[in-house]
Amino acid sequence: MIKVILHNNDQKVIVDAPVEELPEIVAREHTMLWVDLTDPTHEETSAIGKIFNFHPLALEDTISDDIRPKIDQYEGYSFIAFYGMTRHGFGCRAHSVDIFIGTNYMVTFHDSALPVIDETAARWKQNVASLGNRGPGFLLYSLLDALVDGYFPVIDQITERAEDLEETVLRGGEPRIQGDIMQLRRELLMIRRVAAPERDVMNVLVRRDPPYFGKKEVAYFQDVYDHLLRVMDSVDLTRDMLGGVLDANLSMVSYNLNVVVKRLTSSSIILMSITLVAGIYGMNFVNMPELDWQFGYIFAIGLMALIGVVEFLVFKRIDWL
Repeated sequence: MIKVILHNNDQKVIVDAPVEELPEIVAREHTMLWVDLTDPTHEETSAIGKIFNFHPLALEDTISDDIRPKIDQYEGYSFIAFYGMTRHGFGCRAHSVDIFIGTNYMVTFHDSALPVIDETAARWKQNVASLGNRGPGFLLYSLLDALVDGYFPVIDQITERAEDLEETVLRGGEPRIQGDIMQLRRELLMIRRVAAPERDVMNVLVRRDPPYFGKKEVAYFQDVYDHLLRVMDSVDLTRDMLGGVLDANLSMVSYNLNVVVKRLTSSSIILMSITLVAGIYGMNFVNMPELDWQFGYIFAIGLMALIGVVEFLVFKRIDWL
């Protein structure tokens, strides 16, 4: 699906402009054009590439699902690979958003309908109304800032889950939560693997390497850069927290296992002592002492009970039972 948003001289926003008019719209002066493609087909990608004269290598990158975040400079435009982040249930997913930014247009490719796109359109309208600027820098800032801000709810969900696991560990620990901990650590690793190169992308934008960004945009790109630093710090802190939870859970599981072993050992010693007495008095020798004694059976039972009670009290005192 292709959606076209046009900002003209009258500061109006035209949504769903005809795709057939794109060549004529691109040639206009003092306009800002945003073309958004959701789940584009190869035919749509090729058509947009011909209209804007995009490089084949850049178009090839839009098809790849695991491209590393980067910024490439071409003649008259830049290609930026960025990611949005969503989390459903206990799964975290990174959505590739490929951006072509020129002097009077921005073209975006993504593989699924993202709420952040609609949010960016609304923010762009607000920025135009409040800042009175139609350049590509503010539109690009609105999109990148919305994508980065979407990381924080995901990290907050992971942090809340990590705190729940920490409480479970403090209540005694369970072997099964180790899988949940490792899953959360993998999600944090994925976020960090995406956010780290995105920080390098923002460094390029802050240095104003693209020729169509001015000084005004730099302050806003610096804000996005600061947000990425916060994302990295939050990821590192939560990952360290999960590492501590994992170590504590392993310690608690080991402690619980030691308690079980001590109880089994104590019970085994008690039974072995009783069995020893029963084994001695159960031997079939003719000349055994107390063999013909009328109180022999009662004496043997009493002796086994006494040994069991004494050993039970001893093990109870040293906290083995």
